[in-house]
Amino acid sequence: MKWIYRIGIFFARILLLISGLFIPKIRHFSSSRKNLFQRLIVFRSKNKGELAWFHVASLGEYEQARPVIAELKRLQPDQLVVVSFFSPSGYDNVIKKSQPNVDFITYLPLDSKKLADNFVNTLNPSMAFFVKYDLWYHHIAAVKSRNTPLFLFSASFRPNQIYFRSDGFFRKILFQFDYIFTQNKNTFDLLKSIGYQHTSVTGDTRFDRVAETARNQKDYPEMAKWVGDKPTLVAGSVWQEDMDLLIPLMNSKPGYRWIIAPHDLSPEPMNRWSDQLSLSAVRYSLWDSDDSPDVLFIDNIGMLSSLYQFARIAYVGGAFGKGLHNILEPIGFKVPVIFGKLSKVDKFPEAAESQAKGCGFEVSDAESLSLVFEKLEQPEFYQESVKSAQQWLDMNIGAAAKIIEKVEKLVSKK
Repeated sequence: MKWIYRIGIFFARILLLISGLFIPKIRHFSSSRKNLFQRLIVFRSKNKGELAWFHVASLGEYEQARPVIAELKRLQPDQLVVVSFFSPSGYDNVIKKSQPNVDFITYLPLDSKKLADNFVNTLNPSMAFFVKYDLWYHHIAAVKSRNTPLFLFSASFRPNQIYFRSDGFFRKILFQFDYIFTQNKNTFDLLKSIGYQHTSVTGDTRFDRVAETARNQKDYPEMAKWVGDKPTLVAGSVWQEDMDLLIPLMNSKPGYRWIIAPHDLSPEPMNRWSDQLSLSAVRYSLWDSDDSPDVLFIDNIGMLSSLYQFARIAYVGGAFGKGLHNILEPIGFKVPVIFGKLSKVDKFPEAAESQAKGCGFEVSDAESLSLVFEKLEQPEFYQESVKSAQQWLDMNIGAAAKIIEKVEKLVSKK
């Protein structure tokens, strides 16, 4: 199986090069990795100390890594931290501004044995962390060949994944980790079912991240004045399928303020949605704060996570399309959250858990959205939902501290 994997990676490299001639996204995926090793060599030549390497797939996993990185830096301020990304979209977003506690950001090379060995040897980490998933055989093997402590945290697995269907090549990848910190008990039980013992349930580190965002929220005085004492719904990362549900609700509730943050920031969908609304609407970049529209479309990146401070109710998009976005961001502000009906429920365990706790609500169409909204307008039901969000948040805060405490104990024994 190892040779099949290597041959697969070889042909993948060729396919990426050919596809890149015609597909801009794939061309960017390949071209962005040019000079990867030169940059890494320069960084390491100027920074000789001990180094912790964190690998993430994309932006969502980076958000899970940030609290753990911050806790590690708090306890070991001299420890260098390098974060590698597989996805260009994650890398491109993060590299735009300085990242606290991160000393260097890079792409992960494709998972050939030669590239992986070169990457890990150049990086020379004293410990390595993978986040949630995105487990690459040769990079993991390169870390283990150096006897470097290797950890996986915020792990979230499903029974139908290849690690659990049969024993063999892919399952062995999991057994390379010195310790696996899981998001939930289902993942813990799956690991136990295949005989992996070095694991514990520490929770989703995104709770630490969203709690920190709420504590250090950005101030938007002009928006606070605009909202005033009017009830407000903040809809984050919405797609057309989400707006098909939201627009009828918005038209039926003229007494609300509506903050809509689309996934696609191009003007065309926002203009189209505005035409379907009986309410006044404007894009944030064009807004004169002396005006008082009913709807603000947020046409930039970076504001959304703090905008939930204004929400009485939140709606998080993506469930009808490529995947549900982060419902924990509004939970960090103790705001009940509505989202679309998921086709792959086990990919987003936090959605089911939010419903079980009483602060998350799944809807399938405009009618069910209206019914949930009416419930949340009832003071007693609403306060119970807010209380549930608070309790769920409190139960899960502290995952990063638990992870680093255990890591330090394990590393000291090496």
